[in-house]
Amino acid sequence: MNFIPTAIPGLIIIEPQVFGDDRGCFFESFNQESFTENIGQVNFVQDNESVSTRGVLRGLHFQQPPYSQAKLVRCTQGEILDIAVDLRKESPTYQKHLAVRLSAENRQQLFVPRGFAHGFVVLSDSAHVAYKVDNFYAPDYDSGILWNDPALGIDWELPAGDMIISAKDRCLKPLAQTVNPF
Repeated sequence: MNFIPTAIPGLIIIEPQVFGDDRGCFFESFNQESFTENIGQVNFVQDNESVSTRGVLRGLHFQQPPYSQAKLVRCTQGEILDIAVDLRKESPTYQKHLAVRLSAENRQQLFVPRGFAHGFVVLSDSAHVAYKVDNFYAPDYDSGILWNDPALGIDWELPAGDMIISAKDRCLKPLAQTVNPF
């Protein structure tokens, strides 16, 4: 596995080594030893999956402490634009975001540490997204930021009119109006 640092400290793209032949291919999607060596000790406790159609936008979500979550995100079918926003107030990249295309074809994953808001939009006809988290979901600590907060300047790569956004996500507030515990 190749662990690729990004311009935002803590966000790591993970690229597997793929072995292919006329039968298909094989790759490791997770290896605890390699992960710990390159990222540090993270104890994943839950695997989540979503299935969405083109234009579905999920995010930008985070959980408040003590239930904040680190995530390891991958797209197992289709393609998504994955977004992570740095909410760590003391970080030199506070309020900056990373956008990365994750797909079944490129097999890349994104590690998102605690202290980030996370979301994605589906670019293909449909997409299956799988992610590991290091803390259980706690509905009372669920929070988020408005997906189109102008202060963040995120290019979602699709026209707003083509996006399908839940009522919950449409009601989120811009970061400046959101309680940020990080």
